[in-house]
Amino acid sequence: MTSDTILVINEPFVPDFCRTQRWAARTRGRVLRAPDWLAYATAVLAKDGFHVELHDFPAKGWDKPELEALAREKQPFMAVLDATTPSYSSDVDCARRIKAQSPGTKILMVGPHVSALPEESLLAAGGAVDAVAIGEYDYTVRDVARCWRDDAADLSGVAGIAWVKDGAPTRTSARPLIADLDALPFPAWDQLDLMAYFDGGKLHPYVTVIGGRGCPFGCSFCLWPQVMHGRKYRTRSPENIVAEMRWVVANWPQVRQGEFFFEDDTFTVNADRAHALCEAIERSGLGVPFSINSRADVSDLSLLRHLKRAGCRMVLTGFESGSQTMLDRMGKKTTVAQMERFVRACREAGLAVHGCFVLGLPGETRQTMRETLDFSLRVPLTTLQFSAAVPFPGTRYFEEIKAQGLLLAKSWDDWLQDGEQSPVVEYPDLGANEVEAAVDKGLRQFYFRPSYMLRFLLATRSKSDLYRKLRGFFNFLGYLVTSRRKKACRDR
Repeated sequence: MTSDTILVINEPFVPDFCRTQRWAARTRGRVLRAPDWLAYATAVLAKDGFHVELHDFPAKGWDKPELEALAREKQPFMAVLDATTPSYSSDVDCARRIKAQSPGTKILMVGPHVSALPEESLLAAGGAVDAVAIGEYDYTVRDVARCWRDDAADLSGVAGIAWVKDGAPTRTSARPLIADLDALPFPAWDQLDLMAYFDGGKLHPYVTVIGGRGCPFGCSFCLWPQVMHGRKYRTRSPENIVAEMRWVVANWPQVRQGEFFFEDDTFTVNADRAHALCEAIERSGLGVPFSINSRADVSDLSLLRHLKRAGCRMVLTGFESGSQTMLDRMGKKTTVAQMERFVRACREAGLAVHGCFVLGLPGETRQTMRETLDFSLRVPLTTLQFSAAVPFPGTRYFEEIKAQGLLLAKSWDDWLQDGEQSPVVEYPDLGANEVEAAVDKGLRQFYFRPSYMLRFLLATRSKSDLYRKLRGFFNFLGYLVTSRRKKACRDR
């Protein structure tokens, strides 16, 4: 007999797998981020009166035997599982294991993979998944839970899902994007160990704040705007955001040694709103550093200085490429000159800059990759990351690659190799392994400069800061060792 419990699960896959980031994988820096979207859904369910438990298996070091034991013990009437493209086969296996231990449990899958391919995902699950949520799922999860709690067999009235009806996948009406983000409860951080999450580029511990959703720009490869949160930047009020920050500090005072990270796709796209939020943070007197995502076309030095006064430590910026040809090709709508001015302005304002670069999008050549690596060394970045482009379903990049027959992968399992990014695209004039090699070269060239390593260590501000730097360094070394082994195996 099933209980009245709902399990919300960030399911196991491979060690260090981070499914909450834009490129779901075992990251090169072994970043582990809290399942913030699941934490929101959990909080919505709890506010509606459900007995709900959020379990982050990667953070706990749990695997599938622990999943089976949990399902057997709790006998939930519903389980919510997060689905990504590279982990989808394993995610379905998790659903099957839950049902084997608790036959009365209904499974709802959420996340980008099932949002992009709802009907296909249900068919591939072969009955292990009862319904999938399409897009933003905070309230979708609640509405499905209400139906299943009341033993309602018909989900036709729940917007934003696909479910199996009369043996075939059926999609309901689209669910509008959430207009009033202030109405959402704060994420269910109380059900997680916030000290378990780590990113070598951020102060430890760090807590994610989602102050807005959606991005008005049209980069061809970016997953979240195209699949989950849309093109309109919807924001929470400064008062609501500061209230959440106060709540976090009051309940987890360790955050004073770390920072908040605003996960908004681009915090600075609305300058007036950014100024207003900075003013609210200043008035709060919290004194906790924070970092933000920003585009590189910000030319307002007064805004950057205001960010610094309010406590901003670092801006994370998707430069993506140092080649104007590639920037135009991917729809970035920035110029190399803008990017150079932006970095100089940030440093003048006293802000650290983390640069994000992606190699291997359509049109990439050896020359454009060299331009990107040269750019990363030419401008005064504090830290950076390189990624090989991965085409995820639902993006223009995926459709372009698929239409041109350039996709190497035969199944979703091919998206990763031992949890690491795996080459899944092969261009006629640029081999997939060449892109991976350029990624590693860019990382080594940047981080292994003696002058950089000395400056990085001298900038250490505390024991916790030293801890995250050393841990991040050894995580990165671990990735490089694994990468060399993979290359040696391919070369045999």
